[in-house]
Amino acid sequence: MKINIETKVDQNYLAVKEGFDETLFTKLSPPFPPVKLLRFDGSKKGDIVSLELNFLLFKQKWTSEIIEDNTTSKEFYFVDKGVQLPFFLKEWRHRHRLIKVGENTVIRDEITYKGAFGIFTVLLYPALYLQFLYRKPIYKKIFKS
Repeated sequence: MKINIETKVDQNYLAVKEGFDETLFTKLSPPFPPVKLLRFDGSKKGDIVSLELNFLLFKQKWTSEIIEDNTTSKEFYFVDKGVQLPFFLKEWRHRHRLIKVGENTVIRDEITYKGAFGIFTVLLYPALYLQFLYRKPIYKKIFKS
């Protein structure tokens, strides 16, 4: 299943790239489930990001590896791939794109995932979509000129 969400912000894409750090990652975490950041190397190929999701009755570890990153005169992107996923996910791939649009930037989250079981893929869609929709006002607030 695929999810694509775009947010236009009022800063140059290279300035936004510099803001994609541990502080931003923490601010983007939704209220539920609470997230504990275990490791954050960054957004370059080979970096690892690991977190613990707290579902109150149980916790799940989620670790992703940055498998690709690139900066051009028009865009910066990096791709994280899930290497240790919560029980409800079988596959996870998230391309974070910062696209130059004049003096501004479009932040585009392109997520591809599969649930652990076929029906999970469909059932997870609304929750995952809302988790990424939650980021839009945060991006706009942090990356305003």
